[in-house]
Amino acid sequence: MGVIVLGLMLLSLTIWLGLVCFWGQFWRTDQQLEIGETQLKSLPVVCAVVPARNEAELLPTSLRSLLLQDYPGSLNVFLVDDRSTDGTANFAEGVAHALSKPEQLHIISGESLPPGWSGKLWAVEQGINSASLFAPDYFLLTDADIEHDPGNLRRLVAKAVQEDLDLVSVMVRLRCESFWEKLLIPAFVFFFQKLYPFRWVNNPNNPTAAAAGGSILIAREALERIGGIQVIRQALIDDCALANAVKQIGRQSNSSFSPAPPASPGRIWLGLSTLTHSLRPYNSLATIWDMVARSAYAQLNYSPLLLVGTLLGMILIYLVPPLCVILGVVWGNWAIALTGLLGWLLMTLAYYPTIRFYKCSPWLALSLPAIAFLYTLMTLDSALRHWQGRGGAWKGRVYTNPNNL
Repeated sequence: MGVIVLGLMLLSLTIWLGLVCFWGQFWRTDQQLEIGETQLKSLPVVCAVVPARNEAELLPTSLRSLLLQDYPGSLNVFLVDDRSTDGTANFAEGVAHALSKPEQLHIISGESLPPGWSGKLWAVEQGINSASLFAPDYFLLTDADIEHDPGNLRRLVAKAVQEDLDLVSVMVRLRCESFWEKLLIPAFVFFFQKLYPFRWVNNPNNPTAAAAGGSILIAREALERIGGIQVIRQALIDDCALANAVKQIGRQSNSSFSPAPPASPGRIWLGLSTLTHSLRPYNSLATIWDMVARSAYAQLNYSPLLLVGTLLGMILIYLVPPLCVILGVVWGNWAIALTGLLGWLLMTLAYYPTIRFYKCSPWLALSLPAIAFLYTLMTLDSALRHWQGRGGAWKGRVYTNPNNL
């Protein structure tokens, strides 16, 4: 038994060494929008599209921050009232009038959801269609629960223009105030970066693609090139689907030496933000659990095989090291205990930059195995919900079949 346990621990340690050394430096937090120049040599026209379904409580803060951007170019905001029942449109109008900017806000009454669309993407589609009349150079796709730093749009546009990017996105700073938020939210970002290492996403020669839906700036030309929002209309993880479409379809070469010049990869960038943040509270384990379980199985493409592999992988990578420490001490086998401790320390060091980014207690970095266990249960629950016809529930809608939304 001791030999088997030691073998599992050595495998876990090898995986961690490979992740830390060769997996896109996913553990680093240096890909930040606020790092770099923000001088604008041109002032592209921007239209922001905000899908809003029963967001009256948050709009006085989120919409206000959007209308008060310090961007010196043209900015119009298109808020799509997705059949709200809480007076979302009235609150939005009130915010715009209070800021003396009613002409900058355009409220669209959302139409009923057609077959084959997710609710959010149908709202975004309607917003883009209306905003297209202004012939914008860029669309800012953002959520109604995001409080934008005054310079967020200016930095996004500067990044896109200076580096000739098709899509720029930031994972906004998620709320991290309650006990459960401090325990679980930094890990959510850590796991996301491990799944989509930002350095790989930002490398046009690497096929990895991802974005964060709270704040996406996409060039109109790039959106038209991929066929518009309708190409991802069924996606529940729409931000990553959009980024993948932009990066994979790529750009057509302007070379005249070939009748069918090869396309170059689309250029995208994803990073963190220290200033723009989410207002959405996750005050309890249940709210965070629901947030993860809503889309975790979709992330696995609804594959039972991938689910089993993920569960076994989470156990091997995150749970085996602390279990080996305990078993090694109980059995008096110090080789197992010390190897397990080394693996535990390695994952702690990898997690520490994210903990520091969220200004949480350094001791929380040691709790990653327990956190990973909770996320493993959430992933399993996500699959169970899908099989029971309760998957993908959000804002009063349930999406149970990815091919027939």
